[in-house]
Amino acid sequence: MKSDSYEINCRTREVVARYKALADIERGFKVLKSEIEIGPVYHRLPERIRAHASICFMALILHRIMRTRLRAARASLTPERALEQLHRIQHHRIRLGGAEPVTGVSSINAHQSEVLSALRVKKPVAPQQLTLL
Repeated sequence: MKSDSYEINCRTREVVARYKALADIERGFKVLKSEIEIGPVYHRLPERIRAHASICFMALILHRIMRTRLRAARASLTPERALEQLHRIQHHRIRLGGAEPVTGVSSINAHQSEVLSALRVKKPVAPQQLTLL
């Protein structure tokens, strides 16, 4: 009798573990479709299908790393909001009158610095910092 009860408990745990894994996969697909905005792409060549799947998988992993780091830093931002802030940082390269090109990074405000710090990402640097053109 004990072995039957033990076997049922093991099976129950296995079913619950598989269900949780399935739920995690479904949440991942939801993130890919809505938050990361990766929609269906219709490929027919096997190497393109694999490439698309790899890109989706990497995007999901990066999203989860961002979410984890933002939570660990107690930042009140979602990965999407953090990316909105970081999208404003630009790298500029200009050439005037045939002179050597000048490159620089747009000014990084305090909020963007906090996001970079929470994500444990170094501030982008260039030879000089430029104001937005």
